[in-house]
Amino acid sequence: MKSLDWIAWVFVIIGALNWGFIGLVSLNFVQSVFGVGTALTQFVYTLIGLSALYMIWIALGKKK
Repeated sequence: MKSLDWIAWVFVIIGALNWGFIGLVSLNFVQSVFGVGTALTQFVYTLIGLSALYMIWIALGKKK
């Protein structure tokens, strides 16, 4: 597994756990750490979304 794969996987896991915390205890961990509505929070959310798209791309076999 390449380093980009690992980084994407970590961000997808962070995003999934964040949604789990939101659903279970109404705690948005990303906003708790980086602040509500900050540029850094939006950047982290963007990285999570791009990582998810990358993982879908890998799952569909578009990467060799």
